[in-house]
Amino acid sequence: MRFLFLFFIAVPLVEMLLLFEVSDQIGGLSTLGLVVATAVIGVQVLKQQGIATLTRANARLSSGELPAQEIIEGMLLAAAGALLLTPGFITDTLGFVFLAGPLRRLIAARLLRSGLVRAGGGLGAGFSGGSVGGSSGGFSVGFNRRSQSGVSGEHQGFDT
Repeated sequence: MRFLFLFFIAVPLVEMLLLFEVSDQIGGLSTLGLVVATAVIGVQVLKQQGIATLTRANARLSSGELPAQEIIEGMLLAAAGALLLTPGFITDTLGFVFLAGPLRRLIAARLLRSGLVRAGGGLGAGFSGGSVGGSSGGFSVGFNRRSQSGVSGEHQGFDT
């Protein structure tokens, strides 16, 4: 807990010092332009990478596999978006690291291998084991499917 407190104090302070230093070197408007440009470019790349990751996750789901790697990559992309929208060069650099496909895939694979993020039941955030949409048709074991045909009912017309 103490580490997080120090982290959330230290990072903004270092970011401000770096922004002031860059502003002294290239000017205030140029620095502002760089910060805005990295956010705009980052959002565009984030959109492309997000769609590509979603497509890969859907392909895995269609083949009956758990898209654990793609889910972790999606979480890294969400973190990248937050970092890129935070003004500063350090957060932008880390955000672009998470956006770079090969680096993001490497980080996600290492997170899965390390056990820090697990695919398969257990405590905390994880993914359930087994096949996707298995024999229960995607419903829990206690679900009782009443009809195979969908909605049934009667219709009564009214004369006007």
